[in-house]
Amino acid sequence: MNKLTLFAYPFRIFFLSLAIWAIAVVALWISNVTRLLPLEFALPALRWHQHEMLFAILNPAIAGFLLTAVCVWTNTERLHGLPLILLWLVWAIGRLLTALPLVPEAAMIAINLLFLPLVMIDAGRRIISAKQPRHAPILLVLFLLWTAQATFLLQWSEHAIAMALIAASALMLIVGGRITPAFSGNWLRANGGDLQRISNPLWLERLTLAAMLTLCITLPLGIHMLTATLALLAAAISFSRIALWRGWLTWREPMLWILHLSLLWIPAGLLLLAGSRFGLWPDNVWIHAIGIGAMSALIFGVMTRVSLGHTGRPLKLPDGMVSAYLLIHASALIRILTALQIFPWQRGIEITAALWIGAWLLFLIRYTMILLQPRADGRPG
Repeated sequence: MNKLTLFAYPFRIFFLSLAIWAIAVVALWISNVTRLLPLEFALPALRWHQHEMLFAILNPAIAGFLLTAVCVWTNTERLHGLPLILLWLVWAIGRLLTALPLVPEAAMIAINLLFLPLVMIDAGRRIISAKQPRHAPILLVLFLLWTAQATFLLQWSEHAIAMALIAASALMLIVGGRITPAFSGNWLRANGGDLQRISNPLWLERLTLAAMLTLCITLPLGIHMLTATLALLAAAISFSRIALWRGWLTWREPMLWILHLSLLWIPAGLLLLAGSRFGLWPDNVWIHAIGIGAMSALIFGVMTRVSLGHTGRPLKLPDGMVSAYLLIHASALIRILTALQIFPWQRGIEITAALWIGAWLLFLIRYTMILLQPRADGRPG
């Protein structure tokens, strides 16, 4: 095994690091919040938890997938070797500085805000050189996500969390809207299904993006009726688009239904956002619906597929990974029920953490060697 295999393609190092951090951050948070192991972070405990569960998991997922996919889309040389090592170090050092008060806060913030711009620069130069403006909306959404992260770190605001989650949802609907119907169509074609039943009109993609970006931009205004109305509209549009992909046709293939199911949490979360603005339930209900049910579960599903396809292996899900899919979605459901006070708070978050950690442990057990070993087909990467 070449020691640089882990840095032969962005998905390898970022997917493996993400999985390890996903376990560590929840274990540290639960230990702290239950007073089992009181800890002092560089940020206030809740602020640290929110930042790490959102940005420190989403950002490496974006880097791992986007910087892998954009090379294929634009037919450009992959990011690998020393440049990839340096990019990964920016993310890794950010985790260390956010967890431990080793440097002044300004330095910690600067390091954490450096990562996404570097990702955008690498992806952007490829998109521009290949003259593929179709991918430009991804860069716009990444800029909004970075703005939300900067707002969160510089001014701890609930609006920043909401903006980040809506921007993340927009990104998921853009990328998910390209890979999910495409993967589903390929599977149906190979298994004798009716490919024509899947529809993905461009005008609906644009309408979905417009609705999500409008909601994201207007959230800081704090006008509850406006937010609720836009959230309901975005929920209806995004659900209509996802429904046209006919996810139920892929029920026999776990690596496909996990994508459809995870994306359905977005309109569900938007409905919960609208309800929170009407005072029907707390804000953290919709936050966990999108944060765990949509974002984390979709990341999980994409990682399990990309890690196989881009290492030259058959697209056959390893044993136990269907259980991992169910565990991560169950963790979202239990956390929502806990936020609704249906489960006692401490018992609910302990169950949520156990389900979450179990899912990511299964990923590490089945995928660590896949990510560490060279491609099965002998090709570079």
